[in-house]
Amino acid sequence: MAKSKVLRQAAAAASQKAGGKKTIAKNRSARHEYFVDETLEAGLVLTGTEVKSLRERACQLTDAFCLIRGHEAWLHGVHIHPYSNGGVWNVDPDRKRKLLLHRRQIDYLDGKLRQKGAALVPLELYFDEHNRVKLSIGLARGKKLYDKRADMARRDSDREIARALKELNR
Repeated sequence: MAKSKVLRQAAAAASQKAGGKKTIAKNRSARHEYFVDETLEAGLVLTGTEVKSLRERACQLTDAFCLIRGHEAWLHGVHIHPYSNGGVWNVDPDRKRKLLLHRRQIDYLDGKLRQKGAALVPLELYFDEHNRVKLSIGLARGKKLYDKRADMARRDSDREIARALKELNR
């Protein structure tokens, strides 16, 4: 029993060294709904039970968004499930969480968000190489319906080309 736990930990450490990060949750709809111009990495202010819960299982990132209020960046709409052994130390799963960014980054993002159609969208939540929880956020512009249709058509044609090449190489 102890041997299997050691093997699991070694396999997890090897996979994390190879990739550098362990993904917790991805916001798949963000790339469908927005054109992502720039991406930034931000830290999160979390409690201990929230980090343990993230190690236990994934969180929900689909309806999340970021706001800048009072020269601080905040993450809204992320649901981190309560830790199973947390008891009274569990916090509200839907609370807003502060993002850790440099002052220059916050001022830069605030200036960009004042433009029409710009949004700050969370893309991915992950553990970095030092086992800290990080959030990849994107400075994005909204897509129109015809842009989404063009992306779907391009994806379908790429898939057909890949199938044809695979069939040709057999």
